[in-house]
Amino acid sequence: MIVYNPKDWSKTISHIFTSKIFKRLLPYLIISVLVSWALAYYELEYLKLSDKSWMRNITTVHNLLGFVLSLLLVFRTNTAYDRWWEARKQWGALTNTSRILAIKLNSFLDPEDKVTRSFYKKSIPLFAETLFNYLRSDYTKFMLDENDHPELKDLDDKKHGPNQVASLIYKKTNLIYKEGKISGDQLIVLNKELTALTEITGACERIKNTPIPLGYSAFIKTFIVLYTATLPIGLVFSMGYFVVAAVPFIFYVLATLEMIGESIEDPFGKDSDDLPIDKIAANIKKHSNELLMG
Repeated sequence: MIVYNPKDWSKTISHIFTSKIFKRLLPYLIISVLVSWALAYYELEYLKLSDKSWMRNITTVHNLLGFVLSLLLVFRTNTAYDRWWEARKQWGALTNTSRILAIKLNSFLDPEDKVTRSFYKKSIPLFAETLFNYLRSDYTKFMLDENDHPELKDLDDKKHGPNQVASLIYKKTNLIYKEGKISGDQLIVLNKELTALTEITGACERIKNTPIPLGYSAFIKTFIVLYTATLPIGLVFSMGYFVVAAVPFIFYVLATLEMIGESIEDPFGKDSDDLPIDKIAANIKKHSNELLMG
């Protein structure tokens, strides 16, 4: 994710022409210019239609369809942003859950119990790192800097990583309760954060695995292409060869809105607008280690 100053108009505007969206649209913009020029030339120089030609009324249809298209794109963008913001809230909840869990464990555990503290120092940030790798669709790699917890080394990178880590944390918490290191009341107090780990995973999976329905996305793309491809037919009578510039600009605006929706509807990717979940996971590790130093 790019951190920027929203008050700096010059850098913000310049980002449009250096973004991946503009580079992806550039070939289509060139095609739009050529199609607009060909239609304008054909109508103005070859057909030489009169002022009473029915083709002049096509702009009325475009005006009506333009309103419908604008509503569709607004709904599309809002839906995609809701997914992006919901993902950010879930990772914010994971940050708070990890901190609260570390704070509680730091209070409950004996300061001299280095082994138990070391386990939670590793396992709490390991959950965030595993969830990060899982959402990025990579095989989870459980990398540890020490070997004093063999149960963590047995994690299978072909299985659901976050579930494995959450299960190990829960088992370890139940074990230290049986060993008398924490009381039953303290176990109940910890239960909320332990359960929240799986709930956050499920919410992130829902966002990751449920994209905008294909039919809806395909319809908008088809609508945009047909709408802009037929615009020069009616506009050429009032704008002349200026449609060569006007139509590609209209296509750029409409297509960019659709592509922004595509970009942010999957907030766990690697695009510049996606969430920096790798940095959030790194912060969770830093803060958990600070709290559980012992």
